Amino acid sequence: MAVSPGRLQAAEGDIEPYLGRLARERAYSPRTVASYRIDLVELAGLVGSAPAAAGGSEGLAAQAGGPDWASVDAHAVRRWVARASREGLSPRTIARRLSAWRGFFDWLAEQGRVSDNPARGVRAPRAPRRLPGALAPDQAVRLVEGDARAPAGFEASRDRAMFELLYSSGLRLSELTSLDVQHFPGPGARSRSWLSLDEAELTVTGKGSRMRTVPIGSHALAALRDWLAERERFLASNPNADNKALFLGRRGGRIANRNVQLRLKRQGIARGVPASVHPHMLRHSFASHLLQSSGDLRAVQELLGHASIASTQIYTSLDFQRLAAVYDAAHPRARRKA
Repeated sequence: MAVSPGRLQAAEGDIEPYLGRLARERAYSPRTVASYRIDLVELAGLVGSAPAAAGGSEGLAAQAGGPDWASVDAHAVRRWVARASREGLSPRTIARRLSAWRGFFDWLAEQGRVSDNPARGVRAPRAPRRLPGALAPDQAVRLVEGDARAPAGFEASRDRAMFELLYSSGLRLSELTSLDVQHFPGPGARSRSWLSLDEAELTVTGKGSRMRTVPIGSHALAALRDWLAERERFLASNPNADNKALFLGRRGGRIANRNVQLRLKRQGIARGVPASVHPHMLRHSFASHLLQSSGDLRAVQELLGHASIASTQIYTSLDFQRLAAVYDAAHPRARRKA
């Protein structure tokens, strides 16, 4: 719902301090904070106006006749959720919106601005369970190895190292591109994620600023050594290039996420992989293949950096789906008549 400029300015007197708290104290990513801002501006457009107040500690929104947060009840929140669902908003987006609203009302309650949280007991519509797309092991290997006959060089060495690392260590795309070549401890430019080549491991800061250490497989390690030698030659002839970033673009800066996506998709087409390949598919493949081989769900959770094991359990469904396909194809009593 559109919000008038004056009303929006009044609402921001409450919204911005809350978002600042999420960024500072809870280390929410800029992307998450931006999404929550959209959700809270939407909420401000749904809430009735508060009567103007003479002063006190009730916040800028109340003083300027902004949204009357205390007037919201659970019935109103359910009505807004139902309308959003009818208008075609996805269950995942509605769930995120409710999460933003719950946190915001909790923050208002801490200040005595509302007596309870009207979004606390409201649930989003159930989303259909979608299994992640994963490649078969031979497809994943064919994809990350690339073409051995292709001439070695800056881009070929870099791409192989990136793709091997995505599959070897189960990294998110943003975790890959944020890697530094080593740990830089300086106060102004301290590394959040870095390579430890001698230990054959990565230290990665993922979602929620959770830090984890993941091993590097032997093939990825060999590809990294080839790339590091190429990287040194590139830096010698490009003194203004970023000497911290592990993976560089042609212009000398840290490689962009979109560039990695496009190059991986192009390699998937060139290698004949029958899927629209993206970096997260290699993360899914890493988790699925590791779980198939080890059966250790807790270890996979740690390597992926999931806060809850419920996020990792989806790979057990993926593994069962593979077993079911094998059963249907091989068992005499499972074969269906044409």
